[in-house]
Amino acid sequence: MAGVAAEAAGNAEPIRFDTKIAVLLREDLETWQRLNVTAFLVSGLGTELPEVIGEPYEDADGVPCLPMFRQPVLVFEGTKETLKAAHARVLSRSLPRAVFTSDLFATGNDRDNRAAVRAVPTAELDVVGLALYGPKNAVDKVLKGARMHP
Repeated sequence: MAGVAAEAAGNAEPIRFDTKIAVLLREDLETWQRLNVTAFLVSGLGTELPEVIGEPYEDADGVPCLPMFRQPVLVFEGTKETLKAAHARVLSRSLPRAVFTSDLFATGNDRDNRAAVRAVPTAELDVVGLALYGPKNAVDKVLKGARMHP
């Protein structure tokens, strides 16, 4: 424990990130949907962007835990129109992204999820959730019109 305190004392400077991990949810989702969509969306970022994952954790007894994101995940909400505009902006900026469409609430497995997204043209996707990662400025521009989730 003393080692942890000494390590923390030696690293008193706050860690700043020039990138942002963000999730944008449609404001009319029910609570269980918001949680489910967020969990699904962020899982995609960690699989494709290893730089967003920190080091593994372990407690004082040396019991290991899985690594997690190295930085906070900011959650926003917006209208259906806000999601549609954000989806178009994230595509135009070619930022890494994950999408969750309303059709996925009716499926129950990964194969059917992928088929449901594949069946709809990009401009017609009913996006209810969007996760993205990139430089802060670019992510902020994609999220224009959204507000922090309460």
